[in-house]
Amino acid sequence: MDQQNELLRAPRAVPAPPIPPAAGPPCAGTSPAGSGTRTPVPRPGLTLVTALLGFGLITLDTSVVNVALPAVGGDLGAGMSGLQWTVDAYTLALAALLLSTGALADRVGASRAYAVGVAVFTLASAACGLAPGLPALVGARVVQGMAAAVMLPASLALVREAYPDPARRARAVSLWAAGGTVAMAFGPVVGGALTSGWSWRWIFFVNLPAGLLALALTTRVTRSARRPAPLDVPGQLTAALALGALTFAAIEGGPEAWWALGAAAVSSAAFLLIEARHRHPVVPLGLFRSPNVAVSVAAASANSVAFYGMVFVFGLYFQQVLGLSALAAGVMFLPMTGLLPAVNVLSARAAARHGARLPVVTGQLVTVAGLLLLLYVDESAPPALVAALLVPMALGCGLALPPLIATAMDAVPAERAGTAAGVLNAARQTAGGLSIAVFGSFVADGFVAGMRAALAVSAALMAVVTFAAFRLGPSASGTEPAPAGTHAP
Repeated sequence: MDQQNELLRAPRAVPAPPIPPAAGPPCAGTSPAGSGTRTPVPRPGLTLVTALLGFGLITLDTSVVNVALPAVGGDLGAGMSGLQWTVDAYTLALAALLLSTGALADRVGASRAYAVGVAVFTLASAACGLAPGLPALVGARVVQGMAAAVMLPASLALVREAYPDPARRARAVSLWAAGGTVAMAFGPVVGGALTSGWSWRWIFFVNLPAGLLALALTTRVTRSARRPAPLDVPGQLTAALALGALTFAAIEGGPEAWWALGAAAVSSAAFLLIEARHRHPVVPLGLFRSPNVAVSVAAASANSVAFYGMVFVFGLYFQQVLGLSALAAGVMFLPMTGLLPAVNVLSARAAARHGARLPVVTGQLVTVAGLLLLLYVDESAPPALVAALLVPMALGCGLALPPLIATAMDAVPAERAGTAAGVLNAARQTAGGLSIAVFGSFVADGFVAGMRAALAVSAALMAVVTFAAFRLGPSASGTEPAPAGTHAP
């Protein structure tokens, strides 16, 4: 799951009204005035650091695992399908629950939801590091993803509550976003260093001190008020079932895949029926009547297929085909990820000056060109050349994505901005997870041939959405970076 003030909402099903600085019950260690102790005092800087720590953990765990996969497979005896589940268990749990965890955070209060999410995420990280086998690791990754889905909207809600002034809030969210981008960019390097220096288990143990610190800081953050927020439980359940069944079919294959596809089809039909009739659906289908929303969601999803799918495939390629260490493989990703923050800023400025269509179409064309260039990579390619060839693909994704998100947000009424953000983020995470499921199946039967098939599929999808992007209408956004988790591929 920021371009305008409406983007500074947490991605939740029902947006909440602005919160007074001292809203909610007193925080820990305080008492009402006149009792001899201090009353709660808003600490916006502390709140920002608290939210940033948690969001950094979420984004780190989307990229830190990829370069450790060969070591995980060797230690736990996991084949390609096991490695796919190690990544997708987290990504798809996060994607599925993002549809409704924003509303949950409203119901219980953002600070409470965030504290629970951080605590569960930290415990699940410990369980991942201690996992005795693949089933235990995948199960713990599911719990990690569920906790991350609670933390993500709650962390942004905390920042929004701490900064009632729109200008200060915009700067705070930009810092929050930048922190997430840095965590995602350096994730492969951190994962490679920990795996090479100690063990793949340390890519999960490293979450423990940061999680404990975030949890301790949460006790010093002013409690958030609770607000009425309806939940669409049937819609959430059918969406999760459809996504899980579709992923199972893509990863496992065989005769069971047909049963899984049937379950996915039935669940999808039930989901659409529920959303069409529910008073407060997690995915209001009317959103997609807007061409700007429909094109933006489709193009952002294709963007995730290209970016996350290639990070997964080339993380394995560097080690299994070229024979690099986990650390060297992580370093190979640094050129493509390290430049993303600057490209995000450039994209926002270009959209502000020329409108969204120019950076979107340009970025998508660059992505297509980068994917086609990677078709020439084989077993004998120099690692440095491959690292350089990954850069155009990643920069194209980084150029196109921020104005896509801004356009989708501008296309809906202000009171639906949070819902639209949740839908778009869930679609992107879903697309990224499914790309790993499909592309992993491609490379399982011959790595280089499968890698080229994955590149061709990604390029074709990007070409289709490039043509669709010409339908994008005017957008007033683009003056601010999109929230982290959305603006970085």
